[in-house]
Amino acid sequence: MATTTAPTTPTTPTAHRRPALLRISVALQTLAIFFQATTAGLLLSTSYGETLHSVGARVMYGTSMLYLLAAVLAWRPGGGPARPVLYATGFLVLASAQVVLGVTHHPALHVPLGVLMFGLSLLDLGRGPSAGRPRR
Repeated sequence: MATTTAPTTPTTPTAHRRPALLRISVALQTLAIFFQATTAGLLLSTSYGETLHSVGARVMYGTSMLYLLAAVLAWRPGGGPARPVLYATGFLVLASAQVVLGVTHHPALHVPLGVLMFGLSLLDLGRGPSAGRPRR
């Protein structure tokens, strides 16, 4: 009597890289936001603080876009869950608001939003590899 087994999907090296890229992008985003907090203090106390904070803002925005790209790649071609795409989109919206508030010099909103973003990014980083697990 012959037995049949359900076909399995092969795992390729790229299937493992996408979730890693997702975790790396969240870690980079968290570091960029922490760098912004550091340069905010320098902004108040040194002549070069404004330059560092301005460069850091561009890096933070870029890491938010990288996070969204990594989340989409892990979701669509990678077969992962869609939830990280929602998180990454939310971070990009918050980053956009943060940039606008910084450029228009609204520190009463800019600073608390930065603290919120850092906390949310830390929570997202703490979620770990479960965000990139493939669907069954």
